[in-house]
Amino acid sequence: MILRSLLRHTGAVLAALVASVALLSAAAPRPNILLIVSEDNGPEIGAYGDRHARTPNLDRLAADGVRFTRAYVTQAGCSQSRSSIMTGLYPHQNGQLGLATWGFRLYRADTPNLPRNLKTAGYRTGIIGKLHINPESAFPFDFAEIPQGNFARRNLPDYAKHAEAFMRAGDAPFFLSVNFPDAHQPWTRQINGLPAQPLAPGDVPPMAYMGVDAPDLRAQVADYYNCMSRLDTLVGDVLAALERTGKARDTLVIYLGDHGADMLRGKRTCYEGGVRIPLIARFPAGAKPGQVRDELVATVDLFPTALALAGAAPVAGLAGRSLEPLLRGEHPAWRPHLFTEFHTHAAKANFWPQRTVRDERFKLIENLLPGETNPGYVFTMDGHIEADVRAAVRAASPEVRAAYARMERPPQWELYDLAADPFEFRDLAADPARAATLARLQRTLADWRRDTADPLLKPENLARLKQEITAVSKNDARENSWHYPYYFFGQEPPPAGTAETQGRKKRKNP
Repeated sequence: MILRSLLRHTGAVLAALVASVALLSAAAPRPNILLIVSEDNGPEIGAYGDRHARTPNLDRLAADGVRFTRAYVTQAGCSQSRSSIMTGLYPHQNGQLGLATWGFRLYRADTPNLPRNLKTAGYRTGIIGKLHINPESAFPFDFAEIPQGNFARRNLPDYAKHAEAFMRAGDAPFFLSVNFPDAHQPWTRQINGLPAQPLAPGDVPPMAYMGVDAPDLRAQVADYYNCMSRLDTLVGDVLAALERTGKARDTLVIYLGDHGADMLRGKRTCYEGGVRIPLIARFPAGAKPGQVRDELVATVDLFPTALALAGAAPVAGLAGRSLEPLLRGEHPAWRPHLFTEFHTHAAKANFWPQRTVRDERFKLIENLLPGETNPGYVFTMDGHIEADVRAAVRAASPEVRAAYARMERPPQWELYDLAADPFEFRDLAADPARAATLARLQRTLADWRRDTADPLLKPENLARLKQEITAVSKNDARENSWHYPYYFFGQEPPPAGTAETQGRKKRKNP
């Protein structure tokens, strides 16, 4: 009788233990992660209060999930921004200082990244659309389709088709990165009937951060919004595919833009128009829906978020922190400062190194080549936008004209009150009333640069990088041609033709 009682008690304990484990598993499953990235757009979305935007699918995603009002990229360039999304590091930390098109690359191919670390944790990994980070071999996706930028917008329904095929291909949790070509230039008004009712030239004014207006600018902005409408439809197609698989309740959906629009004072700058982006997340299994979060968040937060939710091993030294408590509606102590930077885009055309910090109200920009002419200004003003933008600037207010003159030949420091001047037209760096704010943010920025081992703190690195970048031609810019991954760390590159450089050539674009 004692034995039977003991067996019954042991059985009850085991049953309770099994039930507890099952309950814990049901309460905290490892989610699928669907990362949707669009090209060259800021928060020109209905959910962000833009009355000209026609984005019902993204608006619905925000209503069902979490909308971050102050989300930022690390650098307003495609490869640089995407490298931070994938590695959780700033470009000056990971090495992707400029476009992969020009051969810029990570310092080390073994840098931890989203697909590699999630794959180690048992995830299936896939990518649709471009990666645009070198070396591509560092990112071990199980599945890859449409590897190019696809700026011609060919076969747009294939994005959702490939996404659904990948999502259905196995039962293990998945990480899928879907990268759309809109709203990158060219701003194509309509593709295969999308959008169904395009906006016409004159329907939409230029973004407020541009500070200028003209009919030819309005025509381009209207087509930019048409690109945003088409993007919204394609995002809706992918979300519908996710629903058809039956995996939507187990999937964290993250949508963001890779940086701001390719407009005046947008892409390729550290102004708000370049670095502030839309970021929307939906996690039906554990998040509080309909949230609007005002914390300062950055794309370096996405890698630690994915690792935490996937139960993957943490990675030491990441620049961000997990967004999981914010998704769940909690209110933890959060960062008081947020940082961005710039180096270059297409090499010699626009090398202009910058570092920035912002707090709840003020933003400080440090130009590392003060007093020189910013080549990115000329690049944008004289031909990158098909409009007479110089005439539009001449017709603008004195305050706006002064802002463009400052952009052309910047001082070392620019200070803006984002509460009173959200579009950064009034530089307060020389205002005696803001001297204490200026000094405080200068100290904060210097501390961050030191703490993140910024290579450009050394004047010799800055001078050598400028010489290297501005001397290169596109034909010579290759993944194995850059020397900065060596001399930033006190080394010299091996001579051309050695086993190491030959090995890099063999591993390029696998």
